[in-house]
Amino acid sequence: MSFTLEGPVLEGALVRLEPLEQRHTADLAVAAEEDRDTYAYTWVPRSDEVGAYVDAQLARAATGRLAPYAQVSLATGRAVGATSYWEPRSWVSDDRLDAIEVGFTWLARSAQGTGLNAESKLLLFGHAFERWDVARVDLKTDARNTRSRTAIERTGARFEGVLRNWSRSWVPGEEGRLRDSAVYSITTEEWPECRRRLRERVARWSAAARTA
Repeated sequence: MSFTLEGPVLEGALVRLEPLEQRHTADLAVAAEEDRDTYAYTWVPRSDEVGAYVDAQLARAATGRLAPYAQVSLATGRAVGATSYWEPRSWVSDDRLDAIEVGFTWLARSAQGTGLNAESKLLLFGHAFERWDVARVDLKTDARNTRSRTAIERTGARFEGVLRNWSRSWVPGEEGRLRDSAVYSITTEEWPECRRRLRERVARWSAAARTA
């Protein structure tokens, strides 16, 4: 595939998505230790693992299969989580991107429920559909992860099914086991309605932030 996966800086009203670098390590180390019970089904590095985590993500980026981001809160200027474009796929032409996944997403507890996740998705989906002209964006999560599945469904993504024994489980105590993954997608035809819903949600959060 001749398409080069490179994620540009994406900025909204609440969050700025910056290509992940080692300079984000200190902030992410703090973010990663906030109420780790909220990460039950998602792998989030411990504070002393964040440097190696960033190195691993940058190594994946060097293969052309990942474009990792730090999620930076515009209210504080601090990185409060991470996300990525992942698994670019081309079927029709080598120089055209047909599909991409959004994944490797986590947020500090204090940033959850603040609109940052919704706006991050709006920015990532919008760039994929409107700049790269993809036919679909997909998302996957542990099939047991009700919190994550609810968040995905609120973006307007459609549930496609469960892939059994699809990938590694990140649940403590399940080392070496595989998880079932719930798969969701948004297609080109569905994007305008998803965009409308996400914009409305972000506008509500932005208004609340201004009056807080």
